[in-house]
This record gives sequence, C-alpha cells and structure tokens, in this order.
Amino acid sequence: MSHATSPAIEAEGLVKRFGEFTAVDGVSLTVPTGSVYGVLGPNGAGKTTTIRMLATLLQPDAGQARIFGHDVVAEPTAVRSLVGVTGQYASVDEDLTATENLMIFSRLLGLSRTDARRKTAELLEEFALTEAASKALKYFSGGMRRRLDLAASLISRPPLLFLDEPTTGLDPRTRAQMWDTIRRLVAEGSTVLLTTQYLDEADQLADRIAVIDRGRVIADGTADELKASVGTSSLQLSVVDRADLEPTRALLTEALGVDVVVSPEAGRLTAPLTDPSVTPELLIRLRDNGIAVDEITVSKPSLDEVFLTITGHGAADDTAAADTERSVA
Repeated sequence: MSHATSPAIEAEGLVKRFGEFTAVDGVSLTVPTGSVYGVLGPNGAGKTTTIRMLATLLQPDAGQARIFGHDVVAEPTAVRSLVGVTGQYASVDEDLTATENLMIFSRLLGLSRTDARRKTAELLEEFALTEAASKALKYFSGGMRRRLDLAASLISRPPLLFLDEPTTGLDPRTRAQMWDTIRRLVAEGSTVLLTTQYLDEADQLADRIAVIDRGRVIADGTADELKASVGTSSLQLSVVDRADLEPTRALLTEALGVDVVVSPEAGRLTAPLTDPSVTPELLIRLRDNGIAVDEITVSKPSLDEVFLTITGHGAADDTAAADTERSVA
C-alpha cells in the first residue's frame, strides 16, 4: 500500500488494561499523511500508552491499528521501519558524548561507520549541538537533551514520528526552537503525532486535535472547530466569596441556558457565551442576589476553555491516573 494514499495512522477501538486499571478505553484515530495530529490531555489520560501501542511497544488488549496500512500486531517489523519515537525522557546514555550516542544509534540502525559519521555530523549541525558534541550528556541542559533525543529518532528519517510531550519542562525559547523543528520536518514530508498537555502547543502546531481524557477520545477536530464547539465567546467570572460559587452557577445556568463549569480551587466559573451583550444584565442580577464579583472577562474561547468545558477539569488535574499510567506503561 502506498504511503501517499493510505493514512499514516488508522486506529479503531484500541484498549489497554493493566490489571484493574484501563489506561486506554476504545481510542480511535485517523491521522492523514503529511500532517501534525495533536493528542491533547492531562497526565494519565492514556496518551503515552496509546503511542506505545501504535509503535508496537505494547500489544493492544482489543481494537486494531495500522501504520501506513501495516497492522501493528501482525506486521510489527514493517511498522518499526516506518516510525520514530521520541519520549518525554531522553533515551540516551548519560556518560557518553552527543557524538558517541548518535554514532551508536546510527550503527545499531545498520549504517556503515562512514555513513554514521556523516549522519551524526548532519544531525548535530541541524539541532545546534555541534559545539557540545564532545560533552558528556550528564552536563547537558534539559533542552539540549531533548534536541539530542529528537535527533536520534531522526537518524533513519522515518515517515512517521511519535513525539510524546517533546517540550515538557523546556524553557520558552527552547520550546519555540522545537516547534520550528517540528514544522520543518512536516514541511519536508514527515507525519507527526504529537502528544501534549500544553494547549498552546496543540493550537500552534496541530492540523487536527484529539482531546483524550481518562483513556477515551472525547472530542476531535481542528483547533477552530473545537473552540467553536463551546460557543463564539467565553465568559469567565470570579467571585469574592467561594460560598457563592454554587448560587452563581445556578444563576448563570438559568440565565444563559448552558452548562457552567466551576473551578472551586480558583473560585472561578466558565461558561460558553453566544451573545456577549448580556454581560451587563448578568452583573446586575448577580448584584441583586448579593453576589460580589471579583473579576469578569469575555473573550474568544481558547483551547484551555475547550478542555475545561469538555472534561470538567483542567489539563493537568488527573494526578492519580498519571501516577498509575507511569507505573504500568
């Protein structure tokens, strides 16, 4: 099957359980060739486990997946030749230099010594690591390690790259550099599946986004489609007294006829708003009910609001599930 005509990824009903814990609960994805597909969700949502199944590192308990038409269970060798995986934590040797790490990976992938040297030099240059090439990795910054890990995954220039939270913990400047690298890879013909808990990252890079929460895909679309699904505008309101959160939620629900999301820890309520002109009337009703408002804003919905509205919690809230997924995946 031609890579040009088949989707890069077709996954249907993927399930993965670890004992009593269901990490992935029926995930379906279709990723067009030559695109960036963002998988957005909090820690523990099942993003990493999904990638591990697609990359043949874990066998699904149910469902099926194909990479460029090749079944991940029946044809794992073919699939592995088509993918590169970059994880959240650098898969490189701390005591070796950047050059030594890339040389080892190149040789393991079957390159001759001459070709391995050439490829290593190219990648060090491409990822701005030439000056640090002879330095042991234990002296690298987080950003340098992440760039080296991405470089290692590109030795064979696979047509499909899995980037699992590639910018976690990076400073803004290094994150921007990684974004530029990802855009360049796609412009050169690669397909990228990017998992992230950074909503701005998905907004900046992804052609389409799947929102995954507690092992399930709960929304899918372009960033604009997802934002439009929660209204043309977003109302955010903070109350002075947190005891007023529930009365405020009830008042807004009645006035607007929409579901209102409450964030108790922030004393904030969020609601989709189709007509921003009703805001002054809402403030009058709140005042008449003795509710003191600390702050009110009306804005175009962001992916943060989309995530909060769809899931009922923020993008970094699911700590218990995250700990379970990390320990089993």
